[in-house]
Amino acid sequence: MTTTTQPPRSTGHSTGVPAAPARNGTGTFKQRAHDKLHDAKVQRAMRNFNLAGARARAVDEVPNFEDIRVTGAAIRDRALANLDVWLERFEREATRRGTRVHWAESHADINRIVVEIARAANVRKIIKSKSMVSEESHLNDALEAEGFQVVETDLGEYIVQLARETPSHIIAPAIHKSRDDVADLFQEHHRTPRKDSAADLTMEARKFLREHFLSADMGISGSNFLIAETGSTFIVTNEGNGRMTTTLPRVHVAITGIEKVVPTLEDVSCLMRLLARSATGQTISNYISMNTGPKQAGDSDGPEEAHVIIVDAGRSRLLGSDMQEALRCIRCGACMNHCPVYQNIGGHAYGWVYPGPIGSVLTPNYIGLENALDLPNAATLCNQCGVVCPVKIPLPELMRRLREKQVERGLRPWQERVGLKAWAWAAERPAIYGWLTWVAARIGRLAGGQRRLIHRLPGNGWTQERDMPAPEGATFRELYAKRQAGRR
Repeated sequence: MTTTTQPPRSTGHSTGVPAAPARNGTGTFKQRAHDKLHDAKVQRAMRNFNLAGARARAVDEVPNFEDIRVTGAAIRDRALANLDVWLERFEREATRRGTRVHWAESHADINRIVVEIARAANVRKIIKSKSMVSEESHLNDALEAEGFQVVETDLGEYIVQLARETPSHIIAPAIHKSRDDVADLFQEHHRTPRKDSAADLTMEARKFLREHFLSADMGISGSNFLIAETGSTFIVTNEGNGRMTTTLPRVHVAITGIEKVVPTLEDVSCLMRLLARSATGQTISNYISMNTGPKQAGDSDGPEEAHVIIVDAGRSRLLGSDMQEALRCIRCGACMNHCPVYQNIGGHAYGWVYPGPIGSVLTPNYIGLENALDLPNAATLCNQCGVVCPVKIPLPELMRRLREKQVERGLRPWQERVGLKAWAWAAERPAIYGWLTWVAARIGRLAGGQRRLIHRLPGNGWTQERDMPAPEGATFRELYAKRQAGRR
């Protein structure tokens, strides 16, 4: 498709949905995390957020779930090991069935290609199913700047679009919003009487979105998987909006990353046993849609044009590197649902599209480690995320590697680097290290006072929010020797 140079056009009508603001930056994670910890609404929402329990129950129903995880990881590794082969096969099969395949090296390419498709098809209104890759490129902003009306149709995405916010979770975008928040938004934007119950609010959203489903010219979706052997896109939803977005408008555009390709339908059937259970604790999602080409003669529904945009945007840099395992991700959100850090601060503190442990790995690799210095450190390394990842991504290990890269490249603050070098120097000299810990244990005991709590440690942000228990006044070696002597 050739690049057009037409000036931005106006549709002559209001979109009915406010434009989204610019993305938050990742460079202020500490301040954002601090703010979220003191935000009563966020804290209340995160206390009510519990998908971990649902996952545990769903996994217990499958005796061989761990074996399926091993198989799922192997499927993803097989695809990544020969990614060019499977992508080329997907392109051949998709093209043979009438789909136009586009390749986007950058986020700007995504937006340019979609605008060109929309202009060529004389599109006015665009509906969207959830697409995290389009969040990466700020696609909605780019389309609205060109005069197109854009409406998100996933309920959570629709809510955050009305609120002029970004998703705070990859499968539950509006998890930070209360029912009252949603009621206020709908009253303001729909200009209807305020409703209080979740059922009434859902029905109101359905009513307003149905009009958009029936009048849209283009539907944009993501794709959970690209199936190489059939040239099909594959999406999973719980609301049915994805199916309506991909079949009702006359043009369908699917946008997804290069890493989402899998070789066969059989591979997808295995991964689906992992995805829903890990994401929401369901045995299977409510809607599974496989789209293969545009509408054919005799078909009852489907688009007149089908396009797939396959996106790099930093992903190929991970291939063959010590970060490649991160590309296994199937976007279930399980790591977020179990992460003690995410559970306390929510997703917006992370500052980009992907929050939680997977975001702490993907974001520095996609946008540059120097632009996301705090994210690899935004974890306790407790390995909850690694234990529940359905495709066995070693997330704590990947975060540790990123921390090492920061130190190697001199990206950490000089005080931190000097402190670590001093600690390493002492640790290599047992006699000196032992004497220093002997002194520190006793000073720490005195600093704790009668309550044995240290309220402030110099140069340490940890004690800005909590007290630190004072040491016993003896080193570990002393306590261990004393215990061993007591056993004799």
